[in-house]
Amino acid sequence: MTNQNMVISDAKSCFTAIAVAMSDSTMFPQTVSQNGYLSRKKLLKKLESTCGNGARINALLDSMRASSPTRKASDTKDQSSWTQLHRPSALTMFEEIMNASKGKQIVVFLDYDGTLSPIVEDPDRAFMTNEMRDAVKGVAKFFPTAIVSGRSRAKVSSFVRLSELYYAGSHGMDIRGPTKGHKQRRENQTVICQPAREFLSTINEVYKTLIEKIKHIPGAKVENNKFCLSVHYRCVEEKNWGELGDQVKSIMKGYQQLRLTQGRKVIEIRPTIKWDKGNALEFLLESLGYAESNDIFPIYIGDDRTDEDAFKVLRRKGQGLGILVSKAPKETYASYSLKEPSEVMDFLTRLVGWKQSQYPC
Repeated sequence: MTNQNMVISDAKSCFTAIAVAMSDSTMFPQTVSQNGYLSRKKLLKKLESTCGNGARINALLDSMRASSPTRKASDTKDQSSWTQLHRPSALTMFEEIMNASKGKQIVVFLDYDGTLSPIVEDPDRAFMTNEMRDAVKGVAKFFPTAIVSGRSRAKVSSFVRLSELYYAGSHGMDIRGPTKGHKQRRENQTVICQPAREFLSTINEVYKTLIEKIKHIPGAKVENNKFCLSVHYRCVEEKNWGELGDQVKSIMKGYQQLRLTQGRKVIEIRPTIKWDKGNALEFLLESLGYAESNDIFPIYIGDDRTDEDAFKVLRRKGQGLGILVSKAPKETYASYSLKEPSEVMDFLTRLVGWKQSQYPC
């Protein structure tokens, strides 16, 4: 079993700890097609084939648009069909999920934005409600619980304000264990993983350059998440997206050790190391001593494309399940769905109630 008193600060040590090497994510990751929805890769090929005069599509701009789809009147009908046939509601199927977890240790992983808090225009104001905080606190009382976010660990920790959780910021490139009070935690335990420390100075350099380059674009915002950067364009008029993308790409040409990925109305800049939320999930299971255990049931809840890396790990391991938070149909490796943060809170509350019912006072 893994030594719980571990301090891991570089990529080599992290890989040794979990013995895994995931493939790099790309701007357009390969996606599943089992539910019949058109994949991003196929969509781009289709657009390319229909462009007149052989015009080449700006891949980054197209990806920005594809990550920000316009809601249609038919979305409600599509959601109902998708939920019933492909990704049933985790609330409707709650008893089935709990039956699958019987005799196993549940471990809970939660994304933050769009999962515990609503997506808002100003990322600095993505506050979770006190009711949601109470629900997460209740879950952490009974199960090892981690927040896995693209935000910096310090920022997401300041939003959640619960010291009994594991926090994995910067898409899992900055992980720290609880500072107090969980029964799974040994005395004086320190769990730290920062596989991208060598990139800190480069990230800060790019951050300063980006701030200067895009300051003239109304609504554009750069968030420094310590080991990665987020360029938010939620408040940028669509006519300016092309210019924003061009500025980002021009800067990135000088930094081959960094790569671009996409989120919900955000361009993300990350180190090129093979590390993502899936690796973070595996590292946390390892640090808890569950790496070789068949008696665990990880539940990962997230809403973003970056969460798919964790969903894929759970499918590959054949353990636990992923729950996608989305009101619209999406290609996903998750097994179940929830529509919005309020349903996530309901699920977490039911999970606590289920656990309490197993051991009534």
